[in-house]
Amino acid sequence: MDFAPSPLILTNYYLPLSEALGFMSKLYIIILLFIFPVFADELDQCGNNKQARLLVKLISTDKDQKRTNIRCNSMLTEAAEDKAEKMAELGLVMHNLGGSPNSRLREAGYKLPEHYGHEFNSNQVEAIAGGYSDAAEVWDAFKRSDQHRTHLLGDHEFYLEQDEIGVAFLKKWESPHVEYWVVYLAKGYQKNQSYPGNSNDIPNKSLFILKQSK
Repeated sequence: MDFAPSPLILTNYYLPLSEALGFMSKLYIIILLFIFPVFADELDQCGNNKQARLLVKLISTDKDQKRTNIRCNSMLTEAAEDKAEKMAELGLVMHNLGGSPNSRLREAGYKLPEHYGHEFNSNQVEAIAGGYSDAAEVWDAFKRSDQHRTHLLGDHEFYLEQDEIGVAFLKKWESPHVEYWVVYLAKGYQKNQSYPGNSNDIPNKSLFILKQSK
């Protein structure tokens, strides 16, 4: 005998389980916007549009977030938007486009600590994705990827020190993946900063990307 998931009952209507979960996800986002208000000028520094800023909220207020403070940084947001535009232009979801993610931030004028890698594939700062239509969908995908989850939620002591964020979302219908996401989560500059742990244990997520076909 086959068993199907029971529908969620809302007043006099029945919703299939998949629709019910989608409804609950959107309801959570609406509640989130009311519980965690952000001043307009600060919010604008977090992301290049509404969906990008919503992803910042989802990252910073997730129940599993290990960081106690994440600040918006307009330089990171601008760098993220530039990267999203580059990916959309080339139709690629790739970390190394014109240099590593670490070098991209340094060239944009963002001061990364010296212990952040300088190699051609160094990435301790960037998460990217393609083909996800909204912030809730891409955040769910990021959390299901061990490498992205570890970075964005601060599950490794190296990432835990990162306290500045900038996000970009770009939609380009004629580009293969249509939607392009870039998250920069990095360590704000401090004089003479160093990593207290073993430098050999510094993670590098150079090859980890998320994309799905359209």
